[in-house]
Amino acid sequence: MSHSHNPAPLIGHRAAGLKGRVRVPGDKSISHRALIFGLLTRGTTEIEGLLEGEDVLATGRACTLLGAKVERVGTGAWRVAGTGIGSLLPPKGVLDFGNAGTGSRLMMGVVAGHGITATFDGDASLRKRPMRRVLDPLVKMGAEVVEQAEGGRLPLKLAGASDPIPVSYETPVASAQVKSAVLFAALNSPGTTTVIEKEATRDHTEKMLAHFGADIKVEPHGQHGRKITLKGRPELHPNKVIVPADPSSAAFPLVAALIVPGSDIVIEGVMDNPLRTGLVTTLLEMGANIEFTNRRTEGGESVTDLRVTASDLRGVDVPADRAPSMIDEFPVLAVAASFAKGTTRMRGLSELRVKESDRLAAVHAGLIANGVDAQIEGDDLIVHGGAVRGGGEVATHLDHRIAMSFLVMGLASQSPVGVDDGTMIATSFPTFVPLMAALGAEILPS
Repeated sequence: MSHSHNPAPLIGHRAAGLKGRVRVPGDKSISHRALIFGLLTRGTTEIEGLLEGEDVLATGRACTLLGAKVERVGTGAWRVAGTGIGSLLPPKGVLDFGNAGTGSRLMMGVVAGHGITATFDGDASLRKRPMRRVLDPLVKMGAEVVEQAEGGRLPLKLAGASDPIPVSYETPVASAQVKSAVLFAALNSPGTTTVIEKEATRDHTEKMLAHFGADIKVEPHGQHGRKITLKGRPELHPNKVIVPADPSSAAFPLVAALIVPGSDIVIEGVMDNPLRTGLVTTLLEMGANIEFTNRRTEGGESVTDLRVTASDLRGVDVPADRAPSMIDEFPVLAVAASFAKGTTRMRGLSELRVKESDRLAAVHAGLIANGVDAQIEGDDLIVHGGAVRGGGEVATHLDHRIAMSFLVMGLASQSPVGVDDGTMIATSFPTFVPLMAALGAEILPS
């Protein structure tokens, strides 16, 4: 199962002001979950605005192998006829998740709670990512890891439990993926499962469980935490999911408009779930001109249109407790910080070391390559901003967010900025290059 590809280097060129209205693709986290809920619900679930990137399509294929009928009925419009909780089929093939960390970990929770055995695999980048912390609670619930690569990595074979043990589990790290895997496993448990997190992480799974009719209770716990109680074996009811625009994807045109002089753009229908808005909060502190208009609810989530105009940014100190709500946006925040006046210190980024790549090291190397003065101290990234020279080529390490972040840097730096490979952008934001071009940005093959 090789996922080899030919690298496609790209270069971002200095832009005049960006102008126009755009809608970025659907949210990746919600797209993965919408398909999985379709699988676990008897009847037909309709999805609108699904992100049709490689990662999400891999989750759709896994749902098919587990017994769902998954069909595309139009752009972003999908229908899933599910088997329902407790009725998954043993898959007749490997569940190959490509680059999708979220899809693979959530699906481990689903399989762990059913009496079936499945083999999980992915591309070279996913095979490097740790799965141990997701597997640990699932084993407590009765699942068994039959085979695994070294250190609990993919490829691995997981035998689920037909009667998963209800547990009370405190997550050792702030991770929405670990929490969600436990909740998915708990759906087929003959009792009540409790998950406690010390730091609240993104809550899409909880919101969607409620949207589909599960018996779930979420309460505050301690200073920043949550206690989630889920009753097993609910009868989920099909419910339409309208996937809001992905704030992690909106981050790229958003930061581009802030740093390219003369820009004035509108990004439509962006999810503004408070557990996902760390980037916007930070940019506002830095002096960004961002207006929120037409706030409304779609698919159980609050969304808003963002009007963004070019801004004089200044450096700020980003507290560590904000990291969970913007873990995917640090690369592009580092780019914004490069153009800000003064120093920005982003604290507590240990989680970035286990993303698609060691994202912290890769971002730092990209900044240095383009003449930005930056240091890593412990788990902090420190960026001294000003005019950015550019002219470097950045090694993306197959990380889509690093590729897009540095292409955005090139739109405002003195010399163009190149990335060694743009192929992976298709995993989360397949329309990135044409969408940026529609605003007036020049991102071209090198």
